[in-house]
Amino acid sequence: MTESTQQQPALNYVSKTDMVVALIRELIITGELAAGKQLRQRDLAARFHVSQTPVREAMRRLESEGLVIGDAHRGFTVVEADSGSTEENFQIRAALESLGAALAAPKIDEAGIAKLTDLNERMRELAEDDPTYPELNREFHFTLYEYSHSPLLLSLMRLLWQALHGGPRVARSHAESISQHELIIDALRRGDAEAARKATYEHIMGAAPLD
Repeated sequence: MTESTQQQPALNYVSKTDMVVALIRELIITGELAAGKQLRQRDLAARFHVSQTPVREAMRRLESEGLVIGDAHRGFTVVEADSGSTEENFQIRAALESLGAALAAPKIDEAGIAKLTDLNERMRELAEDDPTYPELNREFHFTLYEYSHSPLLLSLMRLLWQALHGGPRVARSHAESISQHELIIDALRRGDAEAARKATYEHIMGAAPLD
């Protein structure tokens, strides 16, 4: 995450707490805040240019999502979610994300399709070793999760991506991944839940995970 993102003004959110929740959540999912890391409210407040009150409220929200855990003595720490093999995590991800795609198909609007398409086109323009690709890919997949309108599924996917150390790493070219994204977008555009489910499942399970 860039410094400009971290300093994004609170007026883009419902409240300062919402802003802090979103920023910390992203740092956890991307792995910048590693599993087991102790979170100091004073440091986070200084980092995001807010008082400690919204940080404290954000910690409680993130604890309810399962991303941090509170302790009377140590305060809050990032949850250790790294259980199970990488292959098992991919199988769980495939099952959950394909369900999310099926749920999203009848609900996604033109703005959602446009966002997914734009993200995919931006990824297409990048070189294979471009460091910005993983972030765009993460945004693509979490946009899909959000359109399922299932808070539980979204929370589970956040935990799963954290267990995959900031996101899945696979032995697959960007071009192949982008082509598979197009199949998912096309199914969503048609509102075809079964096609969206199948394309998403094959996209995830068709790649060899890297440990």
